[in-house]
Amino acid sequence: MRIVTVTLVALLGLTQAGLWFGEHGMPRVDELSALVAERQARNAEARVRNEQLRAEIRDLREGTEIIEERARRELGMVKPDEILVQYPQGSAATASP
Repeated sequence: MRIVTVTLVALLGLTQAGLWFGEHGMPRVDELSALVAERQARNAEARVRNEQLRAEIRDLREGTEIIEERARRELGMVKPDEILVQYPQGSAATASP
């Protein structure tokens, strides 16, 4: 009976050693947990970026305001009854008495 008990305890010890220190043991679990956390953070950033792009696409499809804004800013377009006044960047208009 004593030999059976010692054998079972030894087998239990080997199983536990494999679990804690083996190739697929706790160090690997910790490594994979860190990898999962990193991927989840990257996915969250990608979700935010995707939502921004979806909002921009929605604005381009539904509204003309963003198209008009881009045409004014990037192409310098004005409406027929408007006058475009541009100030040099960096200079402040100061009135002298």
